[in-house]
Amino acid sequence: MITQMKKYTFLVFHLEYEAFLEQLREVGVVHITEKAAGMADDAHLQELLAKAENTRKIISQGAPDQLLTEKANLEQRIASTKKEADRMAIWGDFSAERLELLKAAGYTLRYFSCAKKLFQEEWGIVVAEDGATVYFVHVSKTSEPSELLNTVLELCQEQQLNSKSAAELLKDVEGLNGLLVAQNARIELWAKENIPALEAELKDLQQQIDWKRVTLNTETECDGALKLLEGFCPIDQVPALQEMLAKQDVYYQEEDPTAEDNTPIKLRNNRFTQLFESLTGMYGWPNYGEFDPTPILAPFFLLFFAMCMGDCGYGILLMIIGMLIAKKKLNIAMFDGLGPIITVLGVGTTIVGFFLGTFMGMDLYAAEWVPQALKNVMIKGNLELAGSSYDIQMVLALCIGVFHICLAMVVKAICYTKQTGFKENIATWGWTLLIVGGLIVAILGMTVLPAEVFKWTLIAVAGVSALGIYIFNTPGRNPLINIGAGLWETYNMATGILGDVLSYIRLYALGLAGGMLGAAFNNLGLMVMGGSTEGATWQWLPFVLILVLGHVLNLAMSALGAFVHPLRLSFVEYFKNAGYEGKGTLYQPFKK
Repeated sequence: MITQMKKYTFLVFHLEYEAFLEQLREVGVVHITEKAAGMADDAHLQELLAKAENTRKIISQGAPDQLLTEKANLEQRIASTKKEADRMAIWGDFSAERLELLKAAGYTLRYFSCAKKLFQEEWGIVVAEDGATVYFVHVSKTSEPSELLNTVLELCQEQQLNSKSAAELLKDVEGLNGLLVAQNARIELWAKENIPALEAELKDLQQQIDWKRVTLNTETECDGALKLLEGFCPIDQVPALQEMLAKQDVYYQEEDPTAEDNTPIKLRNNRFTQLFESLTGMYGWPNYGEFDPTPILAPFFLLFFAMCMGDCGYGILLMIIGMLIAKKKLNIAMFDGLGPIITVLGVGTTIVGFFLGTFMGMDLYAAEWVPQALKNVMIKGNLELAGSSYDIQMVLALCIGVFHICLAMVVKAICYTKQTGFKENIATWGWTLLIVGGLIVAILGMTVLPAEVFKWTLIAVAGVSALGIYIFNTPGRNPLINIGAGLWETYNMATGILGDVLSYIRLYALGLAGGMLGAAFNNLGLMVMGGSTEGATWQWLPFVLILVLGHVLNLAMSALGAFVHPLRLSFVEYFKNAGYEGKGTLYQPFKK
């Protein structure tokens, strides 16, 4: 839900304005209206913003760029030295001093590689073989021309040796690793000594930025004698603001926001729905006149996620991971603060996964040890429709999609009517009546309505819908133009709705794919065990490794898909049909 706001206009004597702003920031409940056109051009504000961004970057990195660059250079040197050591390992351990002695004695050593099938013994001394490649050293007198060398150069690839052997290069790696450890210690020490001060500095910078923004959004009246400021306060915070204003010699005006105001929004939801507010924010916050989509997004996203995962075993693992993250027992930077929502998603996946009959890739419906009473509540088998057989889980996914889209259309009709009135949304109600009402009548006709009543009810729904869609879609306009616009909208709706409904098959497909992949890892593990769990002792290790690595990989892949695809169904299919724009401004009060 969206908290109701009150709009305030303050008129303050210029000598008392700074003290008023201090008190306003102290109470911390007013969102200041941004209206100054020159904010982007204010040099001081831009300087503060840049400094704050740089400070925030250093805090997130844990060190300044210089220290991190030095660390990156060391890591790059370690990687390149290791790679060079691997390349030189094939040439064995040699002494650079002895090679210089041979050179001084008049011998030239050159190093080559070529295909094993081409190599001839007179070309040189074989050092190593690597598959179909042979590595060799060609030795010749420096003072004597060698026709053989010309042949080797033509058929083989010459190799340039490092002045250090592989063993010497690995010693260099050890030294560089020591420098890297020391550099990490420097970074850790720097962070310990400086991060707290930087965090305090960032808070101070944010205070200055907020203050500067307020002053830039202040209008000057009466040749500078008066200061005019506008803002918004949530209705539940009005008493605190009124108490502060009663102590100030300030003229103010309180009124309800209008449609022209850029009113900020503050969401007010229960503990469950609050977990999903960040998903709404990913798309965009609602306008003040819109409905908050989070109360509908939350249960459907949970259901969609659970269906895409489709495995109660994975749900249990998600619950454990979520609780460990919430209790700070498991620290994963990218999941910081997401422990509660991961836990809730795990609970949903466990419940839905049970009804879908899958546990760690195993088909519970086919398992002999599962009681028949539990199997009876699982959603398994096929559904016979019009002489064809369809997987009941696929049909369920499509039915959920139809309901989700119908709900979006009802929300759109109500929300648009609230914003602009019924007259401007006759076509919207026509489509809602045709699709949602038509489905309801069809269901009633297949269950309780007599055939004659069903026929005339359906005709009435179609007739009223047609009038709204084709005749009265834009009141006051030429009826022929309205008919043409209605026909075009019919084409868009027919193709759009069909595609939207079919998109929900992904709820079935992703769950099926995850279950099949989990079953494949189970079968692979059993193959190692010889087809049973009574294999030899040495077989248990690869069996456990295959199951653990396989299911961890499948859990990660399934969780990624189960997050992205429900998000798409919410952002595209639902928000589009609900007419949700998401262009609102989040309530950010001027406060310490």
